[in-house]
Amino acid sequence: MFNFLSKKSNQRGIGGAGENEAVYFLQKQGYVIIELNWYNKKGKRLGEIDIIAKENNTIVFVEVKSRTLSEIRDILPEEQVTHVKLKKIQKVSESYIKEKELWNSNVRLDIVSVIFIKNSKKIEIKHIKNAFY
Repeated sequence: MFNFLSKKSNQRGIGGAGENEAVYFLQKQGYVIIELNWYNKKGKRLGEIDIIAKENNTIVFVEVKSRTLSEIRDILPEEQVTHVKLKKIQKVSESYIKEKELWNSNVRLDIVSVIFIKNSKKIEIKHIKNAFY
């Protein structure tokens, strides 16, 4: 597998570690990683997409949410992707599609939830497909 990790994701603690695990997970599932931590460089900065990947003929925009088990009280990582966050991701993904001229592409938004279990090397990963589109 091609190891496509950005320096930025390696430097961001639990969030960066979660993105790294999500990349490994997606690659094992056959996804091709296209971009990490992508943001629009033209105009007003709209936000960032954690991972842009390709599965068959579909471009997949992936939001990664990571927590340690001790941080999870009443809400799971994937539950922190609010409607407002989804709308923001939609705008950034539209900017990506426009910049890369991918008008006729199949696209979708996925969420990858990563839970690190303290005092062990276990990780729980949940992949939620079609979270928005």
